[in-house]
Amino acid sequence: MSAARLLADHGTWRLDHRPESAGDARRISGRFLRDLQLGEETVHVALLAISELVTNAIEHALPPLTLHLCHDPAAHRIWIEATDGGPAPRTGLPAAPRDDDEHGRGLALIAAVSEAHGTRGTTRWAFLTTG
Repeated sequence: MSAARLLADHGTWRLDHRPESAGDARRISGRFLRDLQLGEETVHVALLAISELVTNAIEHALPPLTLHLCHDPAAHRIWIEATDGGPAPRTGLPAAPRDDDEHGRGLALIAAVSEAHGTRGTTRWAFLTTG
């Protein structure tokens, strides 16, 4: 996994295509968002969305996997993107242990915590308000 900051309020990280990368994404993003001095509630909600987007890519798509974050303080928004290599021919390994009745809730969680979300090509995105 490599990390590169494009600008102070932007980050892009290439993640390994493996179940543990959802946790890696939370750790990297948590540091990045806290460095921006966002409130802990905002960080928590953003990490939930990030985790779901990355998990979806790990479980349902091919590599490579890249996480993009952008903070726009003037608009009070965080833009989150997870770009993958396109749909996998079959579902991959779960990124976390779970009961069968817990599967399939990721997009509903993203819809609940984001102002908007969607798909553009092989990128799934969400944006959240920060205040």
